[in-house]
Amino acid sequence: QEELVESGGGLVQYGGSLRLSCAASGSLFSSSVMGWYRQAPGKQRELVATITRSGITNYNDFVKGRFTISRDNTNNTVYLQMNRLKPEDAAVYYCNAKTYWTRTDYWGQGTQVTVSS
Repeated sequence: QEELVESGGGLVQYGGSLRLSCAASGSLFSSSVMGWYRQAPGKQRELVATITRSGITNYNDFVKGRFTISRDNTNNTVYLQMNRLKPEDAAVYYCNAKTYWTRTDYWGQGTQVTVSS
């Protein structure tokens, strides 16, 4: 069974940092573009960043220069390093795997990020 398990969320002060991790099953990880999305209360889920198997990254404008996505292809884990956090970054962050061949989406359970002002 394909599974994504996130960790690393929590409460941080304005301007602080957090690192999110997402571990995936090996077959899913190697066959997918990995990404992070977020959803704040009352808002739609939105893309934060994605990374391909070869390491090509894509970021939403609102995180450019502050967040960094990376993947460890040996340990089947994708990371999101979040720096200079703002209150508007507060949301539930979801790990996503989109398979290359069928474009099927897999989602983690989500991890809460809270930023105090």
